Amino acid sequence: MSTRQAGLATMQQARLSLALATALAIGAVAFSWPLFLTPASGVSAATAPLVFALVLPLVLAVVLTELSAGRLDAKTLAMLGVLAAVGTVLRPLSAGTAGFELIFFLIILAGRAYGAAFGFALGAITLFTSALITSGVGPWLPYQMLAAGFVGLFAGLLPKASGRAELALLAGYGVVSAFVYGWLMDFSFWPFALGDGTQLSFDPVASPLANLHRFVLFNLATSMGWNLGRALTNALLIALLGAPLLRLLRRSGRRAQLLAPAIATPTSPE
Repeated sequence: MSTRQAGLATMQQARLSLALATALAIGAVAFSWPLFLTPASGVSAATAPLVFALVLPLVLAVVLTELSAGRLDAKTLAMLGVLAAVGTVLRPLSAGTAGFELIFFLIILAGRAYGAAFGFALGAITLFTSALITSGVGPWLPYQMLAAGFVGLFAGLLPKASGRAELALLAGYGVVSAFVYGWLMDFSFWPFALGDGTQLSFDPVASPLANLHRFVLFNLATSMGWNLGRALTNALLIALLGAPLLRLLRRSGRRAQLLAPAIATPTSPE
């Protein structure tokens, strides 16, 4: 690789990193506002459309950055569409009953195989398209898109592993990410969930630490079963289907010339 090509690759990677860092910054603001702002300010209702307006350009920016770098060709873009379509079909089938959700294990495996940028784009697009066919569009949708995008993003940043160690790593990540996704989504609507006057309600005059304590109690009382069901579903599906799906995705990835770090040599469990 010439010096000019190396410099161009470094610039393209920097642009991609900037797009993902911007998405993380938007997510931090979108999900943490209850610690610093009062519900009377109307921030949640006002920011949801704004976050939604920002999420879609970010997803497109990630995809276009990969296209401009020559890392995401037509075949790979088609793979993104196919996986998003599969997730769109799987979501209504699971419907989140008792936390049983079939989409997150696929986002995790794709993020692992194809990298953080692909994982973020797949998570956000899957939640968007599935919401359209399930009439799930509402002020919660941009938060779902960001949270699911982060599930795929961090799956692509997990440390290297192979064989059974890789499946164990991904299953463990599936458990952790299931709880984090539930916590983020609960936190985004918690200030409006109970009203005033209960020990689990958001208190606009309390300190951030005191409100975090109230939220933990609220989450344990209302959502622990859902989060646990989602975590067990992720771990079980990754343990059962992870090895063959990773091999399939990585073979398709090599033909599509995806991100080099994401296309490790597929290995079978030891």
